[in-house]
Amino acid sequence: MSIRVDIEKNFGSFRLETAFEAENEVLALLGASGCGKSMTLKCIAGIVKPDRGHIEVDGVTLFDSEKRINLTPQERMTGLMFQNYALFPNMTVLGNLRAGARREKNKALREKNVADMMEMFGLNELKNRLPAQLSGGQQQRVALARILVSSPRILMLDEPFSALDSHLRFRLEQEVREVIRRFGKTVLLVSHDRDEVFRLSDSIAVMNGGRIEAYGGKHEVFRNPRTRQAAVLTGCKNISRASALGDGRVLAEDWGVALSLPQGAQAKPCIGTRMHDICAGDGVNAVDCAVVSEIENPFSITVMLRPVDRPQAVPVGWEMPKEEWARLRAERIRVCFPPENLLTLEE
Repeated sequence: MSIRVDIEKNFGSFRLETAFEAENEVLALLGASGCGKSMTLKCIAGIVKPDRGHIEVDGVTLFDSEKRINLTPQERMTGLMFQNYALFPNMTVLGNLRAGARREKNKALREKNVADMMEMFGLNELKNRLPAQLSGGQQQRVALARILVSSPRILMLDEPFSALDSHLRFRLEQEVREVIRRFGKTVLLVSHDRDEVFRLSDSIAVMNGGRIEAYGGKHEVFRNPRTRQAAVLTGCKNISRASALGDGRVLAEDWGVALSLPQGAQAKPCIGTRMHDICAGDGVNAVDCAVVSEIENPFSITVMLRPVDRPQAVPVGWEMPKEEWARLRAERIRVCFPPENLLTLEE
């Protein structure tokens, strides 16, 4: 099962220009609020009409501006779960699922599909409750069941855990992973949470300002985010402006240090390194640093460092287990920035 999207939509102050393909996988659209993630799903579902482009699912054209094709949301057979779940407030759990199954004209088969979905999601004991009488996790299960009972061509999840308390998220994430596995078709997941995206997706499209800046398998996108914004969204907190020095070296201007790049890498406007990729001791790109501050996390320590001869430099964060810092703790320490861990980034 596949999807192909290439669309444009002008909202005046914001322009959506996005293109991607996916097939039998979970593709996550990762980005900050307002970058166009949710709007992309609405265009696919037929809630918003693009100005130009093409949307195709499983070989069926849902939208084509040149051919003047624009199927209704009902004709598209896409399953979109909104952030607030959008359950019918005046219908019971059973009524919501029956509403989702209405596309099936055979009454006996329709009731069987509803009964099977109620059983699969463990909703039988809740069947006579209204949405307001359900917890956030229960509402999510009802919303997913209502979507899947309609046999959609594609499943789209818009920030599926944003309405849940943090202590529920991880457990319900496991349930959603199992739902995705059973669905067995293409799934689009919208999120701003890099950890959630990494755990649930196969591929990632990083969105910024209505466009996709980085796209590929999740491991590749995290290893090589390519742009400053993509690096930020994948969790890189140490990013500096950079200028080429020649011979495969750059000056990290904000940090005040010269760094050798990975072999064959080209200098880009920015350089980055993840906080756990800095190492203690000598090596390539070794720098003597003063400890500016120590920040205690629940299970680690973040040490803020500044080169000893650069008192105006922006501090660099170095994260490590508490036990390791207890062994290394000092007012000055020598660290290195391994070239293979540096990220060369476009602005």
